[in-house]
Amino acid sequence: MKSGLLLIGLASLLAGPTDAQERANASKTAGATSPSPNALPDGARAFCDLEYVPGGHERQRLDLYLPKEGELFPLIVWVHGGAWRAGSKDSCPALSFVREGYAVASINYRLSQHAIFPAQIEDCKAAIRWLRASAGHYGIDAGRVGVWGSSAGGHLVAMLGTAGDVKEFEKGGHLQYSSRVEAVCDWFGPTDFTQMNKAGSTMDHDAANSPESHLIGGPIQENKEKTSRANPITYVSRDDPPFLIMHGDKDPLVPINQSELLEAALKNAGVEVKFHAVKGAGHGFGGPELTRIVREFFARHVKDRKAVAN
Repeated sequence: MKSGLLLIGLASLLAGPTDAQERANASKTAGATSPSPNALPDGARAFCDLEYVPGGHERQRLDLYLPKEGELFPLIVWVHGGAWRAGSKDSCPALSFVREGYAVASINYRLSQHAIFPAQIEDCKAAIRWLRASAGHYGIDAGRVGVWGSSAGGHLVAMLGTAGDVKEFEKGGHLQYSSRVEAVCDWFGPTDFTQMNKAGSTMDHDAANSPESHLIGGPIQENKEKTSRANPITYVSRDDPPFLIMHGDKDPLVPINQSELLEAALKNAGVEVKFHAVKGAGHGFGGPELTRIVREFFARHVKDRKAVAN
């Protein structure tokens, strides 16, 4: 397997796993291949199972990877997919970026069977704040933080980008630090749950047992206020960070209209956004050309930003 290649098989997850499937899938990353043993360069440092909420839930942990030497590393934070009810930090396609001088963090968050929304975005924000609070210790540049996620992880990184200024989602410690980020790479994440069934998805997102309904704690069309609160598109504003959005134009699960709607909202607000439709791709894709686009995006908006001393 090549690091940076993303191949997704979420049909069974999104269709509604059994309890046995849930337990099995919880130990896997739905949304990313496992990195190869050679994904990290020689001498790279790994710090695993760091508690970003000390004494918190077992899912409130992250892994942090650093280059062999140096300081003031720009940071990429990977958020895994899995329909908000499975997946793991253990597989992280962003690992290859350590070779290019980035620190990389891969985070777990509470799943929908542990707590309904907004627990998931509260955890993502708590992880960003912890990383900023710990930046001096690990040599990270707290002013250069990008986020990247796929599917449910794409939804959560889009939330980090658009809801960076939403104080109600700031829960836990290190509240003196910001959870805002400098750049967002959203791979085929849902952005407006109520519009998913209108675009030809092969599953019923409005159903009471859909991943989105499980996430908010009830059928999405019967809980419009709760659903709106979970939609990244709700919070779009002019001061949002730059976005790179990528989506397969044959995605049968999260229809491409989800990315099109977010792109339009960001453009309307005057936010810098690049949308790349992956021709012929379904719910997942990969390859060196797509990795190059991601690399160039983070280089421009994260790595090449002026370093900020901690």
